[in-house]
Amino acid sequence: MKKLTLAVLLFLTSISIQAQDITGQWNGVLNVQGTQLRLIINISKTVDGYTSTLDSPDQGAKDIPATSTTFENNTLKFTVTKLQLEYTGVLDADGKEITGTLTQGGGSLPLDLSRESVEKETVTKSQDPVKPYPYYSEDVKFMNDKAGIELAGTLTIPNKNGTFPVVVLISGSGPQNRNEEIMNHRPFLVLSDHLTRNGIGVFRYDDRGVADSKGDFKSATSLDFALDAEAAVEYLKSRKEIDKNKIGLAGHSEGGYIAPMIAARNDDISFIVMLAGPGIPGKDIVLLQTELIEKASGVSNEEVAITINMYKGVFDIIKKNDSDDKIKSEVTAFVEQQYAEHPEIMNSTGKVDDKMIAQMISVYSSPWFKFFLEYDPATDLEKVTVPVLAIIGEKDLQVPPKVNLEAIKKALDKAGNKNLTAKELPGLNHLFQNCTTGLPEEYGKIDETFSPQAMDIITEWILDQVR
Repeated sequence: MKKLTLAVLLFLTSISIQAQDITGQWNGVLNVQGTQLRLIINISKTVDGYTSTLDSPDQGAKDIPATSTTFENNTLKFTVTKLQLEYTGVLDADGKEITGTLTQGGGSLPLDLSRESVEKETVTKSQDPVKPYPYYSEDVKFMNDKAGIELAGTLTIPNKNGTFPVVVLISGSGPQNRNEEIMNHRPFLVLSDHLTRNGIGVFRYDDRGVADSKGDFKSATSLDFALDAEAAVEYLKSRKEIDKNKIGLAGHSEGGYIAPMIAARNDDISFIVMLAGPGIPGKDIVLLQTELIEKASGVSNEEVAITINMYKGVFDIIKKNDSDDKIKSEVTAFVEQQYAEHPEIMNSTGKVDDKMIAQMISVYSSPWFKFFLEYDPATDLEKVTVPVLAIIGEKDLQVPPKVNLEAIKKALDKAGNKNLTAKELPGLNHLFQNCTTGLPEEYGKIDETFSPQAMDIITEWILDQVR
């Protein structure tokens, strides 16, 4: 029997904990599908017991209030209702470590906490560049004046002396650092190294609210992230090493439709690269992605059809309601109906999974997802007149190549844009790794971070545009 999972987004969540005098800061590292997340819990004593807040530095999350915090018989428990998250851990005799389990949405992972600062284990992939680099690299801070937040990034250029073309890298969905780190891979680090070694400057930055960038990631939509990328362009225009007539954008996944969003309204962009960038509306991406991933995972056609029907119903409810309370009540009633009609497929008990419903409502009614569902990239692509490179892996199950490349071509035709290079790259997945299945669960198991052939295509195309 199958357990329903949320489509499209892999939302990772974070936490940490305390000791004998349980108050203070506790630190841990959560291993989630090959990705390590540092988690911190800050516990305070009150007249009535304890309160705590959670930080996830690698996701840009800070001061998330716990719904409840208890410490009895050397056992620490806390919950974060809005994240459907629970933790239970036992303090050791020395009061220095807590051994426990973090549960979220029906899944459980071990999480041990310590008063000592905890660093993530550094896992080096074969393509990770090794210092010293044969080029100039500088960590910088820059302002998004429209949002009033300071962002942080890294500029790499072939040489400190000279003037160079530059490309701004825009990350995919979810909180990403400047290397777009996922499952121990750092694709933006690898790509920026390759481009810079070949004469192209690269600027990559931490998403707002992530790592060294300020701001609030959770409340932002793609429109806000587009403002951050535009702020990066404005910063680059102030640098004497940058050729201001040769500034381009390269966005991966969600970043692949943020790049056209910016190019459609900004004359300072000279080219864009869409790396697995969608050409169809978000709702269609979610449904198609769900279908392809479930089928590739061995789910029957009947079960897939029921899942797709449920998501369609949920999305329709979200679209027509602005009230969170109305969304919650209608989604709950609709999903309960689906369970009643298909108990043998929804789960092994036939009972409604309340945690799954709550998580679904939390994720799908967020500002980011509401925008994503309704946004049609064609709206902006039809205004893009600069050169465009659009590449998608043949085995990409998250942004399927044929339907998206065709939609991109159709939209650019309406713009009168004749300078499109569109390629479906054989054997590659959503991260542009050579792969077997294309399933997301495979990403972390592959040593390759970014196909050298794909990087060569990107490099040669950009060089052609800036000569």
